[in-house]
Amino acid sequence: MTAAPAVRRRARTRAGLADRDGFLAWALLLPSVVYIVALVGVPFLLAVAFAFSDVTTGDPSFDFVGFRNFTEIFHDGVFWRALVNTLVFTGASMVLIVVFGKILANILVADFHGKWFVRFLVLLPWTTPVALSTISWLWFLDSIYSPVDWVVRHAGLISGNVVWLGRPWTAMGSVVAVQAWRLTPLAAVIMMAGLVAIPRDIDEAARIDGAGFWRRMFEVTIPLTLPVIAVAGLFGAIMTFTDMTVPYVLTRGGPTHSTDVLASWAYFRGIEGGDVGQGAAIALFLFPLLLAGAVAILRAVRRLEPQ
Repeated sequence: MTAAPAVRRRARTRAGLADRDGFLAWALLLPSVVYIVALVGVPFLLAVAFAFSDVTTGDPSFDFVGFRNFTEIFHDGVFWRALVNTLVFTGASMVLIVVFGKILANILVADFHGKWFVRFLVLLPWTTPVALSTISWLWFLDSIYSPVDWVVRHAGLISGNVVWLGRPWTAMGSVVAVQAWRLTPLAAVIMMAGLVAIPRDIDEAARIDGAGFWRRMFEVTIPLTLPVIAVAGLFGAIMTFTDMTVPYVLTRGGPTHSTDVLASWAYFRGIEGGDVGQGAAIALFLFPLLLAGAVAILRAVRRLEPQ
């Protein structure tokens, strides 16, 4: 009896590091922590420091200037227009992403011949590099050679050419449409997981009770998948709110800053304009807005989850 504790102690001593749960936990988490600190934490701290400095591309010396950069951007009309454009861009894109993502998810979970090919076509916009896919839309929306314009004109819906990227409202609509087209596959994949998780007996019970497709959709499927739909909307909002690639490639913020968003305006002022301090201040303004939106959506998701 007395030898058993000593044997156990010797066994624990001989146990390797791979057998220790605490060591494995830290070893598995360490790469993620290093990644977040190196690629998120350090740039964020640099942005905070630059926002309170007068650093420019011509003079990289750091001089503390307090809130001067924030005061100047608050008196900049383009900043406020970019803020409104960011909210419109994010809100409209998120609505389209959620709606079309739900439609695509319902199609992709159905059984039909060639489903694998349809899934490949649906995921193609998401897997294609964003710059490459957006450049292809430059041809689709060209004022002279646009096939979209040609189809609409020959359908008798318009009489002349539509300058899709040359007018404020059509340019913003084009940017929103391309962003929704790019992120809808991601939302569809997320919602597919929610649809597959719905127990079959619930849908079968609704069918037995005589519920049609639309009644099952709005009274069974959507209520049960609302948390997943909200998560898909959150991902779409985050990726749209901080994105500048689509507006930059399509319009470069034009015409007359009508499609400038905060991310693109921060790039124009901080990188192309050379005023790193003001660019950092504009980019830093994205953080509280995005944090507030994410917290609001996550709280809504928590309320939607079954208790």
